[in-house]
Amino acid sequence: MLFEGYEYLILFLAGLASGSINTIAGGGSLLTLPILIFMGLPPTVANGTNRVQLIFAQFFAVYGFKSKGIYNYKFSLWLSASAVIGSLVGAKIAIELPEEFFKKILSVVMILVMINMIFKKKEKEKEKSNQIKKQNLSIFLFFFIGMYGGFIHAGVGFLMILILSGVNGLGIVKANSVKVFVALLFTICAFGIFIFENKVQWMYGINLAIGSSIGGWITSRWSFNKSEKIMRYILCVIIFFLAIRLWIF
Repeated sequence: MLFEGYEYLILFLAGLASGSINTIAGGGSLLTLPILIFMGLPPTVANGTNRVQLIFAQFFAVYGFKSKGIYNYKFSLWLSASAVIGSLVGAKIAIELPEEFFKKILSVVMILVMINMIFKKKEKEKEKSNQIKKQNLSIFLFFFIGMYGGFIHAGVGFLMILILSGVNGLGIVKANSVKVFVALLFTICAFGIFIFENKVQWMYGINLAIGSSIGGWITSRWSFNKSEKIMRYILCVIIFFLAIRLWIF
C-alpha cells in the first residue's frame, strides 16, 4: 500500500484539495479516485468509496442554491428520473468490468477531461429567457449522463453544464443549480448499487468527505477568480501524471 500508516491523513488532505478544486475549477474526483486506487483499494471499491464525498458536497451545494432561491425542481426532477435509471445501469457495468480494464478507462477519461479543462473558456452569466429550450431532448440525453455518472462520475459535471447551457439555454448559475440537484439524486442511487455489492470502504470515504467539506467551505469564503486558471493548470499536471501511473501500473 503506497500510503501505509498515513492513510487517513492523506485522505483528509486529498479531500481538502478536492473540495477546494471543485469550488474553484471542478474535477476534484480526478484527484481522489486514483489516490484511492494507489492506496490499495480495488478500482471498483475506490469508485464506490469516492461517492461518499460526492454526496456530501452535492447535498450542501443543493442547500446553498436553495437558500439563495436558485432552483427549478420541476425540470430537475424530470432530468433526475432519466439520469437515475442511467446511473443504475452505469454502476452495474462499473462493478462487472475487469479491474485492469476499468483503470485503463479511468486513465483515458482523466486525459480527456484534462484536455477539456485546458481549453475551456470561463463562462459568464448571461441574461437568458426563463423558457427552458428542448426539454425532451435533454431528458433523453440525461439518461446517458446518468449512465456515465453511475459508471465513473469523474468529469460528469462538465457534460451536464454543456447540455444545460448549450441545449437548454440556461445561464451558468441556473445550470449549476440544476446540475447539483440531478447529480445528488443519481449519485445516491448509484451509490446504493455499490453498497449492495459491498464496494465501499466507509472510513476512507468519510475521511474524504470531511476534508472535502472543509476545503469547499474555506474556498467558498473568498473570491478566487484570478486563481481559477492557475488552479486548473496545476490540476491538469497532477491529473496527467496520475493518469500515466494508472495506465502503466
